[in-house]
Amino acid sequence: MVETFPITTYFMLLLLFISFLVSTLGKPKLSTNCLPSKFQNPVYQNRKLQNLDIISKLRDDHDAIKLASSDYGNMVHEIPASVLYPTSINDIETLIKFAHNNSAPFTIAARGQGHSVRGQAMARNGVVVNMRSLKNHRNGFGITVSGTPSMGFFYADVGGEQLWIDVLNATLEHGLAPVSFTDYLYLTVGGTLSNAGISGQTFRYGPQISNVYEMDVITEKNRKLFYAVLGGLGQFGIIVRARIALEPAPKRVKWVRMLYNDFSVFTKDQESLISLNGRKQKNALNYLEGLLLMDKGTPENWRSTFFPLSDHSRIISLVTKYGIIYCIEVAKYYDDHTLNSVDKELQVLFEGLSFIPGFTFEKDISYIDFLNRVQSGEQKLQSQGLWDTPHPWLNLFVPKSHISDFNSIVFKDIVLKRNITTGVVLVYPMNRNKWDDRMSAVIPDEDVFYTIGFLHTIGFNDWETIDLQNKDILQSCYNAGIEVKQYLPNYKTMEDWKNHFGMKWRTFQERKAQFDPKMILSPGQRIFNNN
Repeated sequence: MVETFPITTYFMLLLLFISFLVSTLGKPKLSTNCLPSKFQNPVYQNRKLQNLDIISKLRDDHDAIKLASSDYGNMVHEIPASVLYPTSINDIETLIKFAHNNSAPFTIAARGQGHSVRGQAMARNGVVVNMRSLKNHRNGFGITVSGTPSMGFFYADVGGEQLWIDVLNATLEHGLAPVSFTDYLYLTVGGTLSNAGISGQTFRYGPQISNVYEMDVITEKNRKLFYAVLGGLGQFGIIVRARIALEPAPKRVKWVRMLYNDFSVFTKDQESLISLNGRKQKNALNYLEGLLLMDKGTPENWRSTFFPLSDHSRIISLVTKYGIIYCIEVAKYYDDHTLNSVDKELQVLFEGLSFIPGFTFEKDISYIDFLNRVQSGEQKLQSQGLWDTPHPWLNLFVPKSHISDFNSIVFKDIVLKRNITTGVVLVYPMNRNKWDDRMSAVIPDEDVFYTIGFLHTIGFNDWETIDLQNKDILQSCYNAGIEVKQYLPNYKTMEDWKNHFGMKWRTFQERKAQFDPKMILSPGQRIFNNN
């Protein structure tokens, strides 16, 4: 069972009784050319359509369609018939209601920042909802911080369209912050909660979906919907508000990296560090990740600049000698009250570790600069014209029992030998007890599992080579009996999705039949719309 706050969880879901909705009539404002092409059929040339209130907010111009038919991956392009720019939650309700009540319903996809990499937020010939449009119509109430100071209980009510960087900035004004983040903060709240939301804080605080108290979701009312939507890949409803857990924010961060040449020692030390994981455990780390350093001419990567320039040559010499160097990256937060104890706490934590002597590196930076560290990498890639190139990413969860096999079969026999990997390769463990199995997210069935992230950045002419390597990695894992689970999954067949969800597949199907029986929502995931 996931570790939770000592409070009652409320489920306040925005109601949209799909089976009993009646179309709203009003005066037409635009022609039906703004609507999906299927509506040109005379069947839909009726009073309901002509009087649809949201018709003026549906766009099919070049800029709107171009944005909605692309994403960060830049490999999949699906053309929608129209894009909704909502000015209220009611606009989204009206759209879903209208789609559902037609005899040939059209599909709908919610798009936040479009940071998916395989077209998951697209809707071919359907309608894409530009969720970010809501931000301009919240009247300053897109992020509201509340709580009971006497009980130490704080939360933020946040619109699903809000960016995590804005949530962070707004809560810091109150001396508070969420406890679980993604590495990149320029993502929408609704987007990450539809997947899981993971990073180096997950081993201790759980994914972002484990830190939500309540939600408003546009779909049907049901207590089970709360668990279905979290990690539900947008299949059951559109998140328009989430109540996010907050805690007092620290001021600064001790940020440390340690280098290893032995994978088994590297993973042993990581697992030892994450074994201290109580939310209130003062001697525990706040963040732990790991990454590979490989022969690409520099020990740095696009996500952050960390190592002192004066140490680059000796780090490169290590990489040249061993082929792959493994790096543990940790962070310990502190404030004025813990300023005098943080170094001692880190010293105690590091006493039993077996990193390469002389290869530890430390930075002391502000809390917000640490959390927002990837932005500098984004700016660097944008300056080089690489931010909008293809990103054939592959993110996996690997059981602890097979992580050594993964290192031999994938890191050494594929990644190292082919030497075509560009970008960051992440490797770090998580604790299963920080996840709630009632939610839709899928993880390996072991107490400890690893997340592996191949975060490639590559040119338009080369991405298919990397994509082929991704397929070879998955096939090699299958051949070796390594039961990996994809994070941000991408499958082509129903059978693959069944295998992905495993024991959860039947529940997932039942939830779809209950909450989205006409299979309107999130067709880009290609789970139930896989043609």
